[in-house]
Amino acid sequence: MVKINDELKQILDEPDTLKVLAVNNREGVPHVVFKGTLHAEDNQFVFYDLLQSSEINKNLVNTIWFEKKLAINILSKDRRSFHIVGTPVKSVTAGKYFESVYENIQERFGRDTDLNAIWYIEPEQIQEVSFAYRQAEQREKFPILAHLDQITRRDDDDE
Repeated sequence: MVKINDELKQILDEPDTLKVLAVNNREGVPHVVFKGTLHAEDNQFVFYDLLQSSEINKNLVNTIWFEKKLAINILSKDRRSFHIVGTPVKSVTAGKYFESVYENIQERFGRDTDLNAIWYIEPEQIQEVSFAYRQAEQREKFPILAHLDQITRRDDDDE
């Protein structure tokens, strides 16, 4: 298990951050959805599932039963992107904590909003995949993968 750093937690809390959850169904077909209720608590990603009949709920149940992986992608307002691989480890559907989250959800989204489950996901891999980050990483690790005109231009810039 890897650690969710404070910077990523802060990015997750920003209202302009796009959060995507991708889970395969029983046949292995990916289902990808934007989920605004995805956030981090301690060192787990937490997702509030608002619809019991949702495809994502069915797929998460399958994923936890058969110990499968899922993917999360985060895109910050400054266009930084993070790819996370994780495993759902728990789903809470009742109890005092569930009730308090349910009340907060209704205050946030309206009294007609339901809460199906609180899903806890342990991260196994967190990788920044922003273009600028990956480009710098590629240039450092694999300098010969550049096109010849770029290598020549870099040599000219060094002079």
